Amino acid sequence: MVIYGVSFDMVGKQPIVLLKTADSNKFLPIWIGHPEAAAILMKLQGASTPRPMTHDLMVDVLGELEAKCIQVAVTELRDNTFFATVTLAVDGREIEIDSRPSDALALAVRAGAPIYAAEEVIAESAIEFEHDVEDTEDVVDRFKEFLDEVTPEDFASDS
Repeated sequence: MVIYGVSFDMVGKQPIVLLKTADSNKFLPIWIGHPEAAAILMKLQGASTPRPMTHDLMVDVLGELEAKCIQVAVTELRDNTFFATVTLAVDGREIEIDSRPSDALALAVRAGAPIYAAEEVIAESAIEFEHDVEDTEDVVDRFKEFLDEVTPEDFASDS
C-alpha cells in the first residue's frame, strides 16, 4: 500500500488517510485524528519542525537502540475500528507491536517502511475505481464525492 493522500470527510471534518493498493485501483480510507493527520502530512510534504515531534522522536529512539521499523500493517477492522501493527527488527529478531493505524503510518513515512493491509481488510473496506486512475486530481475529486455521502458506520461489519 502507499499513502495516496490525506483528506477530510465533509460531514464531521474528520481527517481520513487514503491508502492505495500497489497493484490495483483499490483505495482504503481510514479515519484518523487531527494530530496524526498533521504528522503524516508534514512528512509527506517535506516540512520540518524546530524540535522533534512524537513520531520523529520514536524513529530517533529506535535508531539509538539499533532497532528499525521494517514494516507496518493494517491488520483488521473490528467494530468500526481499524487495527495495525508495527514490525521492528531488533538484535536479529522481529518484534510485532500493536498500534493505531494512524501512528503506524506516521512512523512508516518517517522510517521509510513499507505499508501493508490484510486482504480481509481490503476486501471488506476498500473502494475500487472501475478505470485506471493516473490523475491525482481525478481520484481526489471522486474521493471527495464519496466522502460527501459516507460515514464510519458504512464500514461496519454485519457479522
